[in-house]
Amino acid sequence: MASTDETGQPARHASPSGGTTPPSGPPADPAAGPGARMPRWLPRAMVLALALIAVFQLGSWAFHQLTGLLINVLIAFFLALAIEPAVSWMAARGMRRGFATFLVFLAVLVAAAGFVTLLGSMLAGQIVKMVEEFPEYLDSVINWVNGHFHTELRRVDVQEGVLRSDWLRNYVQNSATGVLDVSAQVLGGLFQMLTIFLFSFYFAADGPRLRRGLCSVLPPARQAEVLRAWEIAVDKTGGYLYSRGLMALISGIAHYILLEILEVPYAPALAVWVGLVSQFIPTIGTYLAGALPMLIAFTVNPWYALWVLVFVVIYQQFENYMLQPKLTSKTVDIHPAVAFGSVIAGTALLGAVGALIAIPAVATLQAFLGAYVKRYDVTDDPRVHGRRNRPPGPSAVTRIRGLWARRPERPGHGTEGAGDGGPA
Repeated sequence: MASTDETGQPARHASPSGGTTPPSGPPADPAAGPGARMPRWLPRAMVLALALIAVFQLGSWAFHQLTGLLINVLIAFFLALAIEPAVSWMAARGMRRGFATFLVFLAVLVAAAGFVTLLGSMLAGQIVKMVEEFPEYLDSVINWVNGHFHTELRRVDVQEGVLRSDWLRNYVQNSATGVLDVSAQVLGGLFQMLTIFLFSFYFAADGPRLRRGLCSVLPPARQAEVLRAWEIAVDKTGGYLYSRGLMALISGIAHYILLEILEVPYAPALAVWVGLVSQFIPTIGTYLAGALPMLIAFTVNPWYALWVLVFVVIYQQFENYMLQPKLTSKTVDIHPAVAFGSVIAGTALLGAVGALIAIPAVATLQAFLGAYVKRYDVTDDPRVHGRRNRPPGPSAVTRIRGLWARRPERPGHGTEGAGDGGPA
């Protein structure tokens, strides 16, 4: 029987040393000791985190390595969308899609080769003419300098000084060392063009198979949305190229007539240059297109260059406000500010390629969103039309008349004291 004290509580036994036994604390956690084991989930989490970091680094490296290829594929895709209407039209009349795609690409290559040939012959002729007439230009410049500055320069001395100068020697050496770099760039450009044409050929020729393969991994509802987006992209991209091509044709004909009237040499090639560059290079294409005809016209007569500049400016206004709204209202009806912003954004993202495909891409996105965004009737409010609701009251003319009638009288011109009955 346990002993109790006088209060009836069990007595605490004294320790052998004479003290009392301290109360025992809570049981110790076995995981907190020196021999504690690591949680089972921690190694797996560490391995998973390291694997994710490695996959991210590998994906980032692969993306940077394949950026050029991805851009080529994007260009090829938009090119395939552009020629899709022509290929589908010929395929609907019994022609195989592969052969129809080949014919379309052949026509594009023939047109591009003809343009390059005309432009090259024009530039070559102008260079030969400038080289032949360079002594006459140099004599006229030397005579002008001698007449105004009382010098005694001679053409022979100038030519010998130029030929023996150090900058000419350095320029020739740098040009000789840069021949290999230029050759490598030319070969790289040809390989890139070949890659784009091959991918676009496969996209256009195997368009139905590509769409079936894409739709086979999607549910039926998503399949309808993908096919609708594809159809909108084909319509907008093809319509963009159609409208730009038509405006390029009209611009080329108009500038050809002007250049023929002024008797500027190489008028056909210059007209083709103006038409294509002004329409297919956004924002700055008009200025680049007009610079070359102005330069060629200046060699004929300086006043002709001024006439070309005036005509380019007037025609650009006619195209912006009359021709372009009519031709693009059914194809790529984009606000000019949106088109300009999309070109800037595309240039910032992909450079010149982004500038070329920005407008059809934005037109496709705008048309796709317009098919799903719910629209409401606009209220009949004057503020919608840019007019403010003014409270009823007198008009501005009435208020001005009232202020004029209440203007203060000047001293000496009032009515008080002017009559006979005034104070003495």
